[in-house]
Formats: sequence, C-alpha cells, structure tokens
Amino acid sequence: MSTSKVPKTPTAFDIKSALLPLESVVIRLDDIDKVLTDLDVRFAKHPDFFDNDPVMIDLTQIPERETPATLDLPKLYQALKKYKMNPVALRSNNPTHHAWAELAGLFLITQSQMPTESKKSGAQTQINSQIEDLSQQSPLKDVVASTNAPDSGAAEAIAVSTCALIVDKPLRSGQHVYAKGRDLVVMAMVNPGAEIMADGHIHVYAPLRGKAIAGAKGNKDARIYTSCLEAELIAIAGVYRTSDTAIPKDVAGKPAQIRLVGDKLVMQPQ
Repeated sequence: MSTSKVPKTPTAFDIKSALLPLESVVIRLDDIDKVLTDLDVRFAKHPDFFDNDPVMIDLTQIPERETPATLDLPKLYQALKKYKMNPVALRSNNPTHHAWAELAGLFLITQSQMPTESKKSGAQTQINSQIEDLSQQSPLKDVVASTNAPDSGAAEAIAVSTCALIVDKPLRSGQHVYAKGRDLVVMAMVNPGAEIMADGHIHVYAPLRGKAIAGAKGNKDARIYTSCLEAELIAIAGVYRTSDTAIPKDVAGKPAQIRLVGDKLVMQPQ
C-alpha cells in the first residue's frame, strides 16, 4: 500500500541573532539647556554625521543629589532625533526615567545587564592572550603588540578576533560595513557616503573617501591604514575628524596611517 507524504509547510518567520552597532550617548549633566547647547556646538555643522543610527541614552553618569533632578527626556529625545540619532534604549538608575522609557517604547538597560567586573577581567585576559598570539604571528608587531586595555569610558572590553572581515568590492554611498570584534580589510574603494567600522584596525587598500571608524567599542590602540587618504570622516575610539578640517598635505591623497595619541588623531605617511 503506497503512502503519500504531506509536504511540510514552511514557517512564516525565523528568529536569528542580529548583531548591530549601538552607540551610547552619555549624558553627564541634568541641565537640559546645557546639553542641547553642547549638542548644537558639536553637530550643527555636521547634521548628517549620524544616519538614523541606533543609540542608547545613558544617564548613569549624572551626579547624584539628595533630591534627584529629572532630566527633560522628551526634549533630549527630540534633540537626538534632530541630529539623526535614533534612540532605542535607555540606561538610568532613576525610576522616573524608567517610566518614561516605557511610555516612549525604549528598551530599558538595567545594571544587571551590563558587564560585571569579573566578565571584564576575563575578557581582558582573553585580549592579552590573543594579542600575544598575534604578536608572534603577524609582521605588524608594532600594531598588535600593545596590551593596554580600553579605558573606563569604553562600553566593554572587546576581544579582537585574529580573523579579519574582508570586503573585496567597492562600497557605494549609503552602504555600511561593521566588523564586530575584529579587524576590517577593504580591498576596493570606499566611496563618499559609505561607512566602514571595526572594533579593531581598519585596512583600506584603495582610496578611502567615505567614513572610517576604528576602535568602535573604545579600543584606543586601533589604527586606520589606507593607500590613499581622502576620507570625509575618520574616527578612533570616539575621537573623530571631519573633512571640514583639511587633511595635512603630506598625507592627503597618499598612503597613510592614523592612530590615536592621547585625545588627538595623528596622521602619518606610509
């Protein structure tokens, strides 16, 4: 007796992990007017610096008072939207802020969800181990041999993988590539309006004309290398420089490396 199998109906959805970059906007004062003024000073000339990038509003650095003040969060929310930031999460110790986050539809980050000191210590041990392996294998020892940990302002200690993300096609305006937890190697041109980001180093073996952000999670030892420096924006560990400030003549349109010295980006010919 023959039997027929009923074809399995595919499900209408799948659930997969999504690894997305998330910037943190750390507010240090409960004076909303001062915050808005500083935002305007920093981003008024660069209204397209962000491209609806998701951000977390972090209010845990606001000094505590005997009578806690309440920051005007709706006003802050609208200001961030003005500069094309897209608030999706809130981190705060103030219950009043928690209530507003629920009303605004923001994901609430609690203290228990942040990395503990033991996790940070373990991550740093892993970083040191991987850096030691890299320094023995890589010809770029001066780049990878540093064992300095990200400072306390970094969101978390990030272990950079020995396997880089490689992109071998030109990146057009509007395209975004993020190498999470590793270096990024781009073998073709990064056109104006394109953005490349990595938690580690960035290597571009072609003209770099878009945005390049290395050390995205706070790694101050990250560097940017390119065979032709014409970037509209470069950044390392949150320190950035736009095309409004002319690139030095000795590296403009030439092979160069960019590194962070203190709080200053240093560009050197290659």
